[in-house]
Amino acid sequence: MIGPAGLLGSRPGSLREACGRAITDFADRFPNVVVLDADVAGGTGSHHFRSAYPERFIQCGIAEQNMMAMAAGLADFGYVPVVSTYAVFATMRALEMVRNAIALPRMNVKITGSHVGVDAGPDGATHQCIEDIGIMRSIPGLVVLSPADARDMRRAVRAALEYDGPVYLRTGRSPVPDVYAANEDLADFCIGKSDLLADGEDVCLVGTGVMVFRCLVARDLLSQQGISAAVVNMSSIKPADIDLLSEMARRTGAFVTAEDHNIVGGLGSCVAEVVCTTCPVPQEMVGLRDTFAESGEPEELAKKFGLMPENIVEAARRVLRRKRL
Repeated sequence: MIGPAGLLGSRPGSLREACGRAITDFADRFPNVVVLDADVAGGTGSHHFRSAYPERFIQCGIAEQNMMAMAAGLADFGYVPVVSTYAVFATMRALEMVRNAIALPRMNVKITGSHVGVDAGPDGATHQCIEDIGIMRSIPGLVVLSPADARDMRRAVRAALEYDGPVYLRTGRSPVPDVYAANEDLADFCIGKSDLLADGEDVCLVGTGVMVFRCLVARDLLSQQGISAAVVNMSSIKPADIDLLSEMARRTGAFVTAEDHNIVGGLGSCVAEVVCTTCPVPQEMVGLRDTFAESGEPEELAKKFGLMPENIVEAARRVLRRKRL
């Protein structure tokens, strides 16, 4: 999946821009796709689609609840609506409509949420969505995806558009270094499957979104300490890759999860649910520890709230001590 060049993080791009470009690039392949926006096209990446296909772009204004209901109605008539807004508004302000109008009747709607985690930076705690994974994965039948880089986003968008049913796709605000090679096959993304980016024997680092690259950096740091770490990109949070997680639990005997999200209900909770029912092993969670963040630059916030590679290394060392008891 990834070679040494991948850690160079060439040509970083933001996940929100990658999402908007991918939807635009696939528009001819999926002629029933329409994009609904809540007056934030410049902040979510949907401006690419608006410029290329203005006749298929619907400006709903700051009325997210109505936008979700409208998307459900369009899906009922055979369209494939892509709803674009900030994650806090998609998953909280419009949650009832997502649940009852989209998920319950299993409407073929794709919801893209940007400005997640402390990656939202200066927009502050009101816009740093740290609860969306927990909220959305608790809704029956709703797929939850959180790609790791621009190329992963592109293949996730295609998988979401091909999938017949509701999908929540988590994007991001800041540039993210590349994890996947330029020649990565789009077709190898499978909803419900994760990617083993690097193998290892002592501990398995499971990341999602912007934290995947940090897991790869942490793996190099651990290698310098004589610790062999595997790295899994868990882009598909729901459904989770039970087979791979169970295999890595048996192989390494210890897990560290890393997410730009509250550890309550997020990726760590998801992995723990799988592992404790298949092959219980010690696990440490790197993420926001049941706290709101604050306004600041994303990298500064990641340092303050313990989301950096060195924090993943510390968690790995803690879990290895537990593994040896």
